[in-house]
Amino acid sequence: MADLNLILLGPPGSGKGTQGERLQEDLDLPYYATGDILRAAVKEGTDVGVKAKEYMDRGDLVPAQVTIKMLLERISRPDARAGAMFDAFPRNVVQAQA
Repeated sequence: MADLNLILLGPPGSGKGTQGERLQEDLDLPYYATGDILRAAVKEGTDVGVKAKEYMDRGDLVPAQVTIKMLLERISRPDARAGAMFDAFPRNVVQAQA
């Protein structure tokens, strides 16, 4: 289990990204912005990225289950063993429960 998982909450433009960058340096933890992970998964052509792109191409929101799967894949990598910081996750109750 991770030592620390930190969730930055706030509306767009409230400084989550700025604080995340600062905390990343201080805590030596990876900083995960859901949008960045989503764009990377689409660019890399991962299974979850391909699925997410289908929704994005239609102009739909990516469903919670796809977002959760994408994030779980990302935090399973070695750099997240000691914990992680999340920006824009969770966005709803389903994501928070996951």
